[in-house]
Amino acid sequence: MTWTCVLQLDAERGIVAGSAEALCEAIRHGADLRIQTEFRHNEHIDVTSDSRELVREVAEFGVTYLVDDRWAAGIMSLRQPVELPGGFGPRPSMSFFLYNQDGQQAIARPFLDGRPPTCAPGPSGNDPPANMPKYHAQDSWDAGTNAPSHNFVYDFDVFRYCVSHAWREVLAHDAEGGVEWGSLEDLVEAFSAGCAVKIGVSGLCEDLAAEAGGAMPHEVFMETGSCYYYTERKLFMAGSHPVVRVRPGIPMRYESRAWDFGWLMVRTDGHVVNRRCDPYTLGFTDLQSRHRVRWFVR
Repeated sequence: MTWTCVLQLDAERGIVAGSAEALCEAIRHGADLRIQTEFRHNEHIDVTSDSRELVREVAEFGVTYLVDDRWAAGIMSLRQPVELPGGFGPRPSMSFFLYNQDGQQAIARPFLDGRPPTCAPGPSGNDPPANMPKYHAQDSWDAGTNAPSHNFVYDFDVFRYCVSHAWREVLAHDAEGGVEWGSLEDLVEAFSAGCAVKIGVSGLCEDLAAEAGGAMPHEVFMETGSCYYYTERKLFMAGSHPVVRVRPGIPMRYESRAWDFGWLMVRTDGHVVNRRCDPYTLGFTDLQSRHRVRWFVR
């Protein structure tokens, strides 16, 4: 695959190359997203170290958002916390880092080790890490629960938003399965030839809005794993890679009870089942809904 930098920010998050519009256009067409950042080891990893070695990171953002058709964000959906350069962090968890198009960042961290919570969900203290002047804390939530989160900005030396335009849209349908563009036949032909399949689901996070019907328009993109086609019913379906759902906003941010994660089973008649994991309890619930979906192949 070919990767192109469509937006670059400096340490003050000013645009030095590309544009936010170019990033949104890429996400709108199903592009994959990776973001490159750079930092000094003793400024970001271990502030007690004498090493000022420059560290370059390029991270995969397996879930991408397009909010109100004008704001892009990505989430690291598969990341376990690492403790550089030796191994992993002290507690098994997911690290759902979220990066907005303007460089604002956030993290939600559901723990996986079964340790009992010590606090109820809600606002938390907002003390920034000691001796990290490039870290700017905004707010924190749910400390002491199984799913703490916070919103922040870290002044990385550079932010480079890189995209791959390898995906080709072959079908778009409404929430009832009515075809808007493309054809089911093209999707089936590509999948049968071994192509990977990606989906863009509209309105997936509507139930996370603070008020009923109050969610901003949004589309969530993720790759799928296994796909199936019922040849007599003419019905195609796919199981997604992990998806992190967040209340849509500009910028995207975490708050108490405004996010979760899980997996989707999506069909070409608009039927979607969300196997939702409650991050506070790690309990699962299957939620059914109907959505407009766009299908991409690679």
